[in-house]
Parts: sequence; structure tokens; C-alpha cells
Amino acid sequence: MRKIVIISLAALMLPLSAALAQSKSLSELQQEFVDLRFGMFIHYNIPTYMPDDWADPDASPAIFNPTKLDCSQWAKAAKSANMSYGCLTTKHHSGFCIWDTKTTDYNVMHSPYKKDVVRQYADAFRAEGLKVMLYYSILDTHHKLRPHQITPQHIEMVKAQLRELLTNYGEITALIIDGWDAPWSRISYDDVPFEDIYYLVKSIQPNCLVMDLNSAKYPAGALFYTDIKSYEQGAGQNISKESNQLPALSCYPIQQHWFWKQSFPVSPIKDPKELVNNNIVPFNKVYCNFILNVAPNRAGLFDDNALAALKEIGKLWKNEGAVAKIPASEKPIISSNIAKFKPSRSSWGNDMSIMDFANNEDFGDSWHSNPEVKEPWWEVQIDKNEQPFNMIVITEGGRDRRIQKYRLEAHTNGLWKTIFDGSKQGKIKIHRFDRVWGSKVRMVITQASDAPAIAEFGVYNERN
Repeated sequence: MRKIVIISLAALMLPLSAALAQSKSLSELQQEFVDLRFGMFIHYNIPTYMPDDWADPDASPAIFNPTKLDCSQWAKAAKSANMSYGCLTTKHHSGFCIWDTKTTDYNVMHSPYKKDVVRQYADAFRAEGLKVMLYYSILDTHHKLRPHQITPQHIEMVKAQLRELLTNYGEITALIIDGWDAPWSRISYDDVPFEDIYYLVKSIQPNCLVMDLNSAKYPAGALFYTDIKSYEQGAGQNISKESNQLPALSCYPIQQHWFWKQSFPVSPIKDPKELVNNNIVPFNKVYCNFILNVAPNRAGLFDDNALAALKEIGKLWKNEGAVAKIPASEKPIISSNIAKFKPSRSSWGNDMSIMDFANNEDFGDSWHSNPEVKEPWWEVQIDKNEQPFNMIVITEGGRDRRIQKYRLEAHTNGLWKTIFDGSKQGKIKIHRFDRVWGSKVRMVITQASDAPAIAEFGVYNERN
């Protein structure tokens, strides 16, 4: 009996060992993602059956009742446009799950349809040789996962749902997350800890990219809480077609809204030629993958006008594979900022832009030094007791880069210890170093072209 158990356990471990052995570096995965060039977003969920993209959180599952749902039609339509992948809204902001989840009764199996939509989607897209990605909302209004109401049970539900999605549906190329640390959702990366979720995803599928749609808040020069810089065009988040240097994604709906509306079959949709010439082609030149949303109707099918537009895109544009090599960049910032909202001090500054503007988690304002100060400084007390940290990120304020040389120090055992002394290019300066302990952190600016400004100063204790 003992011998049989050992053999069985070894057999069970083989698939996991094989998966881990096949894991790639983040830079390889980012390049492969950008090389995909063009894909299909599919917003299909309970808002499809309501007049608003933000569905009633108490809407009955009984309204989710497609009569002709055909994921093969979606996949063939994507193929006709020379797309290389799809991404389906497994759960949107109102919390309805369109897979066979064990975490809640608010799901498709308790609707009249009673079939796993995620399963059908994944099978259909793979049958056409297309990659499979999934969208998942952290904000969940049905389950009251809202600002100031989050419980440990909510976090466990999120983890359990992600385990199901990443375990039961084969290889997932990327997970696109929404409703998290956005100005409108107000659920922070501390309320639902980003680092925990990030490592959970990577532990199940090491090659799955984690993307958070957070460009409304975080600046373009670094990967804050995402493997891929993600832009929502309809919300005014526009990637630079001249200067972008990071692996990126830009999303846009072909129709007027993300989810289907009754007017869609007879309303104008975006011009295929414009989508090709103003989106796919220029974005691909700056390391950006373009994802075009097509909304299925209440029967579960794409409308004729959308199908025709996708075919026209396929005539106008061919997917030629790999794009230029992405420039080397710092790995993503995924840890909590332990300096956020902590007491800060500074040398003489502008009274309208005082020291606490540099750690208020708002990149739109800044601490500004008074121009009379020759060596301005800014410091933050992260705790009364010394705390461990191994990364500091400084985001300069203003439009230009003014800070040329500076010194970073930690207050340890009653003394200031130098961590860094020199210069670093870019508006966002990321410093990773061996872990140190300190109660305060200080930046002394020793050379600047003009009165310096700091938009945000972050201190982090990354997991090794």
C-alpha cells in the first residue's frame, strides 16, 4: 500500500513540475504578448441583459438566458480579423460569474442557461488556434466587495475564484484585472493585497501575465502593479505613439459601449480603416498590443454589422508576427507602499504644494521645493520602530526632469545611513537594494536644474 501511495503522489506532482519547468522570464512573456499584436475583448455578462454597463447588483440570474450562444462564431469572427487571441469578461463589476464556480450561487449555473460560458469560450478559441485570456473584476457590487466594506472572506472569495479560473480552463496567457485601485473603484492594493494575488496567479500559472487596468492613476514611465501597461482609450487613457518604451495594451470598443445595447444592430460602429491606421499599426510600432471589444447580443451572437467590420479589418491588415524588441525596463512594482500617508517633513517648500503631497498616493500633485533652497530635502517617518525595506521609487513632479543628483538615506540606530548617492535617469527613479531597516527615509537633492518637485515617494519591502 505504501508503495502505491508514493507512486500516486509522484504521478500527481509531474504535471505541476512540468509546468514550473516551462516557465519563462517576464521579459520573454512581455515580448510574446506584444508580438500577438491584435486581439478581441468580449464583454458578455449579466449587463448584456440590462440597459447599463453597470448592472444592478441585485439583478436576478434569471435574466441571463441566451438562446443561440455560439462561442465558435466569436472565435471565427476573431480569426476573420486576423486577431491572435480573445479575452472574456468572466466576472464584471456586478459580480455575476459566467463559469461553474463553487464560490457563489450568483453564477450562470443558476440561470436558465445552466452552461459554463468560460469553458465554451476557451474551447472555441483554442479550436481556431487563438490564445485564451480572461478578464476579472475585483470590484464586486453584488457580494458587497466595495470600498470600506471588504472583509477577509471577500479576499478568500477572490482567491478561490482565481484558482478556479486558472486551474480548470487550460493555459491562460493573461489575466486582465479591473476595478482595483482605480479612482472610481476606490479599492486599494492594501484592501485587497496586490502582492498576494500576483504571487497566487504566478504559483498556479507561472507564464500567465497579470494586467491591471490602472493607467487612470499611475504614470506611464513604469509598471506599477501590472506586467503590461494597460490603457482604456474610451476613458481618455492614450498611449504615446511617439515615446512609449514599455510593453503595453490599449483597449477600445468597436461599438458605442462595452456591453451590447438594443441600438447596436442599426447604429454606426467604428470604421475598420480607422481602427487599422490609427490603432493597430501605430500601436504595434511602440510595443503596444491592441484589443478591440466586440459585444455579443442577448442571443449570444455578434451582430451582422460587427461581423462585417471584422472581416473588413482582416482584408485591410495582416498579422505579420513579432514586433521590434521591447527596450529593457525595470520589473513591475507589486508591493504595498509603506510610506503612503505617513508623516513627512521637508526643507522650505511652496505653501500650496507642501510635503505631504509627495506621499498622498496622488500623482497629479507634488511637493515643490522653494527655489531659494540650495540642497532641498524631503523625509518620511515610516514607523516609530524600524521597519525593513528594499526598494524606493521616486516620481518627479512637473513636466520636465529637474533632479540631477541626490542621496537616499535610512535612519537606522539613531543615525542616517546612505543607501544611494548619485544620479538616475528618467522621471520615475526605481532603486532596488539589499534589505535595510529604518524608521525614516530621506532624500537630499544635491543638484537640480531648477526647483525640484516630487509627485510621489514610495518605500517598499518586496518579497525576495
